[in-house]
Amino acid sequence: MASNSSKSPLAALSGLLCFVLVVGGVSGLLHEWLGWIRFMGFVRFLIPNGYEIYGYVVMIALGVAVGVAGDALTRRAGR
Repeated sequence: MASNSSKSPLAALSGLLCFVLVVGGVSGLLHEWLGWIRFMGFVRFLIPNGYEIYGYVVMIALGVAVGVAGDALTRRAGR
């Protein structure tokens, strides 16, 4: 069974979005809890003031969901 190793543009975009959301959320949580520098500081503009912890947790969960959806899209296209 031959598989096509190239990903569709939508699957590649979902992978990038997954990476940005998960890494940005983890970076934001580390900054909030430990005061470390922000790795992806631009994501702080996506979170409302006063809801930083909740917002970063939601961002991580959304990133994981986008990653799972993109993986399912890639698997479905490979059939």
